[in-house]
Amino acid sequence: MNYRQPAVECVQLSKTFAEVQALRSFNLQVEQGEILSLIGPSGCGKTTLLRLIAGFDCPQAGEIRLQGKTVVSDESFVPPEKRGVGMVFQDYALFPHLNIGANIAFGLDRLSKGQRTARSAEMLDMVGLAGYEKRLPHELSGGERQRVALARALAPAPIVLLMDEPFSNLDADRRMQMRSEVRHILKRTGTTCIFVTHDQEEALFMGDRLAVLNQGQLEQVGTPEQVFQEPSSQFVAEFMGQTDFVQGIITPAGVATEIGLLNQPVSLSPGSLVEVAVRADDVLFQVDPAGNAHVEERQYRGATSLYTLRLPSGRIVHSLQAHTHHISPGSRVQVLAEPGHALAYFPTQNQPAPEARTVRL
Repeated sequence: MNYRQPAVECVQLSKTFAEVQALRSFNLQVEQGEILSLIGPSGCGKTTLLRLIAGFDCPQAGEIRLQGKTVVSDESFVPPEKRGVGMVFQDYALFPHLNIGANIAFGLDRLSKGQRTARSAEMLDMVGLAGYEKRLPHELSGGERQRVALARALAPAPIVLLMDEPFSNLDADRRMQMRSEVRHILKRTGTTCIFVTHDQEEALFMGDRLAVLNQGQLEQVGTPEQVFQEPSSQFVAEFMGQTDFVQGIITPAGVATEIGLLNQPVSLSPGSLVEVAVRADDVLFQVDPAGNAHVEERQYRGATSLYTLRLPSGRIVHSLQAHTHHISPGSRVQVLAEPGHALAYFPTQNQPAPEARTVRL
């Protein structure tokens, strides 16, 4: 049986700045060749984790192992330059006085001059910038500089590549193009990568797996589909995608809500209250003078419109509709949940069985 060591192992990591605990008993494994998207609200510990793995900071407790080798523990600390870690920053961090070839060759001191030149040319060709060796950073566009930063980070063949908000300085169209190109390059080279972003769509696209952080701890780790469609906590359900919650009550026939009966037996006692997570693509509505809601707002988004609907309870749900579906604010409508897939639900506080369940419609 062949066993490959994980590329990265974080074991019981803790890190505190002043009185802020950035990471708390944090555990994570990243497999070789895997792209892990790391996402969470500001201040949740994402960048702190990258800095600990890179060796720019030291944890108060815990261990980090790279391909089975301990790089930090209570007894040892391997300096950043000896860890085999690559890093791509959002500001590119290129040397402005060096040409592109020299920028890429900067970390290749173990190679001869000829080998460094050849490796630079190889990496530039890989990122689609063949022949750019003599140019200076200021002569390149933002997207081109980001490609150079990626080429420089990959040139030493790192154990793991850490990317911290690498596309945040790019405009929307260029950002979408770059994320596709970079993912293709990472998979083609088999590079292990931890990719930090605030952009949920970007995290879902880039990651083979996705890890959601909250207040220095992992809320959930799984495939993008698992995390988005089967959130393990109400925090994850709310954070991943624009999620609304409607209250439901368990009945012998299923879960009764103010947007319809979810006709599916559940493993909670009748009378139990639950919060059902619904997203804008789960909700349908039509004009009805005797309906159960009214339209508060319509946001035109080009191909689609996002409607804000207020229910009798005062709660808000959203509905995503084609741009041809034009209902004026103030209209009375009938709202119905028709997602066509499983919805996560969560018992309300102070009730038994506080884990996430699944309601199938």
